[in-house]
Amino acid sequence: MRSHNLANLHWHSYIQLVGNNGAQPKLRDDLMAGSPQLTDPPGDAGHDGGRVRWRRFAVLTVPAVAVTAGLGIALAQGALAASFAVSGQQFKVSAKSLEGEGFAQYGSVDVNAREELIPVAVTAIREAKLHSLCQSVVTTLPVVGDISLNLTAGQKNPVEASNLFVDATQLSGDAVFSNIEIGRDASTLDKGPAEAVGMQDLFAQQADTVSITDLHQTAWATNAGTFKLSGLSMNISKGKKECF
Repeated sequence: MRSHNLANLHWHSYIQLVGNNGAQPKLRDDLMAGSPQLTDPPGDAGHDGGRVRWRRFAVLTVPAVAVTAGLGIALAQGALAASFAVSGQQFKVSAKSLEGEGFAQYGSVDVNAREELIPVAVTAIREAKLHSLCQSVVTTLPVVGDISLNLTAGQKNPVEASNLFVDATQLSGDAVFSNIEIGRDASTLDKGPAEAVGMQDLFAQQADTVSITDLHQTAWATNAGTFKLSGLSMNISKGKKECF
């Protein structure tokens, strides 16, 4: 399930920081009056007479809360693409041909396990068929060196996918679109999958159908409602062996 349209997400701020004539920021006393205090075990004099004040704890945690709040707001506004934390490796995908119905494309961001934001171009197709699909990723391990994971499918019968989303950084091939709209507001897309919408005011394009031959793309993530891989074959080998 994509995480584009989370409704009724509200953020409340209960902590206000003020400067202290250029010194280290501290919480306002009027907001923290009567706050409880944590005391350290007897004999620990390293924390202001054996006490750790809640206001100091809050000052230290505010930056982390701000990052989490920022990600939450981005998620609510449809800014995040993948519904999971992406890995630190991109992978390559190629196909002899792709035929799709219900095409949409718009800018977005993925997030990794370190909560770093990664800009991507989301390609979303409601129904897609791919011939001679290849997917590859290369991992470099200490001592062992490069290890390649290769997946192929659709040599005879096409690979079939519904509600397909690809978060890519590069795409090439020979493409033909029918009834294409270029420059549409990303929040108003309606030809691709139901969840294929981006942020308001951002550039997007969509079409009734898309046909791409000699498809090459580099991506951070792919997900689909269904993904039927006819003639699937997967292998791991030493060295660098990529789809293109």
